[in-house]
Amino acid sequence: MQVLAHKTGGTYRGLRPFCLPRAGQGPMLSTMRPNSPQHLAHGKAAKWDTSGVLLDDSASQGRLDWAKIFGNTSPVEIEIGTGKGTFLLARAGERPEINFLGIEFARAYCRYAADRLRRRNLTNVRVVQAEAAAFFKICLADASVWRVHIYFPDPWPKRRHRRRRLIQPPFAWDVRRVLRAGGQLIIITDHIGYYRQIRNVLRSVPGLAPVPTPRADGELVGTNFERKYITQGRSFYAAAWLRYA
Repeated sequence: MQVLAHKTGGTYRGLRPFCLPRAGQGPMLSTMRPNSPQHLAHGKAAKWDTSGVLLDDSASQGRLDWAKIFGNTSPVEIEIGTGKGTFLLARAGERPEINFLGIEFARAYCRYAADRLRRRNLTNVRVVQAEAAAFFKICLADASVWRVHIYFPDPWPKRRHRRRRLIQPPFAWDVRRVLRAGGQLIIITDHIGYYRQIRNVLRSVPGLAPVPTPRADGELVGTNFERKYITQGRSFYAAAWLRYA
C-alpha cells in the first residue's frame, strides 16, 4: 500500500454525480453520488463557450473513433470525474503529444471545464458528459486507451451503498479491455476501505499487474479535491495497474 499523505480526520464527501440514461440506452446503475454544482451555473452558464471541446450526445451512442475526434492517431488518456478540469488543464498542456478525454456527468462542471480548456487553446483535449461505467462499456473500443486516471472517486462509505462504487469487477474488466498492452490504470483515493476493495477487484482481473504509482514533484495530480484534502491532512492511497496481456 502506498500512503501518500497524513490523515487527521474529517468526513468523506461525494465527489461526482451519477447520470440518467442517454437516449436510446437502457437504465444505468449509478456509481457516483448525486451532486448539484449550482454555484457554477448562476448567471454564468450562458457565457460558457464549449465549442471544439465538449462532445455532443452522439458520442455516447457507439464506439468512438479517436482519429475523427482529435484529427490524429496519438495515444489517448482518459480522466474519470473531470470536475472543474484542473487536472486536464495541467496534463494536456504539459503533454501536447497525447490526447485527453475527460468524463464528467454533472452538466455544470462539464461545461465549465470545457470552457476553461477552450480558453487555453488546448487542441488535444475533449470532454464528454456521461456516466463512466456505461461509457466504457458502450463507447470505447478494445485496446484503444493508453492510460486511465481516476482520482478521488466517491467511496460510498456506508455498507448498503457500496454496490454503487465505480470500481467493481464488471468495470475493471472493461478497463482491462480498453487499455492497450502496456497501458495503465491509476487510482488515488483517501478512503482506506475503498482502496482495499480496489486492490482486491483489480487482483482478480487476468492480464493486469500492480506497478509503482507515477509520482511528480509537489502535488500528486493537482485536482481541486487533492488540494482540499491536503489542507485537511488526509491520507491518500494510490494504486497503479498495468495491462501486460
